[in-house]
Amino acid sequence: MAGKKVDLSVDFCVIKFENPFLLSSSPVSNSAEMVAKAFEAGWSGVAYKTLNSDRVRIVHPSPRMNPYHYGSKRLVGLQNVEQISDRSLKDNLLDFLYLKKNYPDKIIISSIMGFSNEEWAYLAKASEDNGADMLELNFSCPHMTIEGSGHKVGQANHLIEKFTETVKKAVSIPVLAKMTPNITDMTEPALFAKQGGADAIAAINTVRGISQIGLDDWTARPKVAGIGAISGTSGPAVKPIGLRFIADLAKCEQLGLPLSGQGGIETWIDALEYLLLGSTTVQVTTGIIHYGYRIVEEMIEGLSDYMVERDIERVADLIGKALPTLQDTDKFDLESQGVASYDLDRCVGCGQCLIVCNDSAGQALEWDSQLRRPRLIEDKCLSCMVCSFVCPVSGLISYKPQPSDWQRRETAVMGEQLEAELKLAAFK
Repeated sequence: MAGKKVDLSVDFCVIKFENPFLLSSSPVSNSAEMVAKAFEAGWSGVAYKTLNSDRVRIVHPSPRMNPYHYGSKRLVGLQNVEQISDRSLKDNLLDFLYLKKNYPDKIIISSIMGFSNEEWAYLAKASEDNGADMLELNFSCPHMTIEGSGHKVGQANHLIEKFTETVKKAVSIPVLAKMTPNITDMTEPALFAKQGGADAIAAINTVRGISQIGLDDWTARPKVAGIGAISGTSGPAVKPIGLRFIADLAKCEQLGLPLSGQGGIETWIDALEYLLLGSTTVQVTTGIIHYGYRIVEEMIEGLSDYMVERDIERVADLIGKALPTLQDTDKFDLESQGVASYDLDRCVGCGQCLIVCNDSAGQALEWDSQLRRPRLIEDKCLSCMVCSFVCPVSGLISYKPQPSDWQRRETAVMGEQLEAELKLAAFK
């Protein structure tokens, strides 16, 4: 595969990115030193940690994060109560100048958050004047409690439109509106962002949640000076939510804007799923917190190998490819049915499939105690496939399509006709 070249570059808001992989606005994009290290590893761009105008002194809570472990699985999710950048605006803008000078082909997206029209315009213009290639409007930080900031804006359509329009009038570079997932329907606020002039939509930010309650002190984590709070959760646990919102946005014909997807991306497969659902670029935080900037090397290699295997030359050709088959559930063909199929030669006899089938499915399995193997009663199988989800042997249990009722009837009729013809031939 090494001999064949593929094109990982994408055009996003008329700006070329060498690949779709970006740092998201978060702890992993907090300084020029950090971002330079990421650029060296292969990331094509960065959404810088959200700037403010120094009007509000930012002090981060301590501790500011808490992991969500599940059994032996580490960092399935990450809860944080971190605020926007606690560095001065001057320091952040100097970082922009340094990075553009030393990495001219890398893309800098300045994430900004204002508390008034004037502040939004000021931050936007300052970012553009100091080298930012694009702007990302933070309408989604779940930790802001002041009305007119963060997710409070993302839940108020008139403010989304107003602040987007203000920024668009102040700059000439592309503007992304970063939407909050802490809302039922993201397409509606996204349309207000478009009405305000947004060139693209970024989604999702963290999902408000609680990762853990201390059983000794009955306090939510992270515990800050004796209290906890509902705050932003990220990581693989929220990927299904991120994919859902990106798909909603991509399928909204009225919107028709490019998308930058984020939420639970750790591998090239995660990234590809976002691309297939309509994202042009993808942004990463928790995956980096877990494994470091180096994960981009595996993302680049994995996506490249996938494209070579499928003879796909340009990653841009993958964007949105899953959307045509993504329909509402009323479009399912209910005539299409099937059953579970077992490769018993590979079975280890653990019996987990028997337990879950009898306790949560169709009670379609019997147990051969001599062979220590399950036996499927096909007529009772619901094809729910929960048995395959718990089986420790990958691929042992698979889905087998079954003929539909009309196919069975057609087969029976054909059989009867054939039998009649054979009898007639014998009589002659």
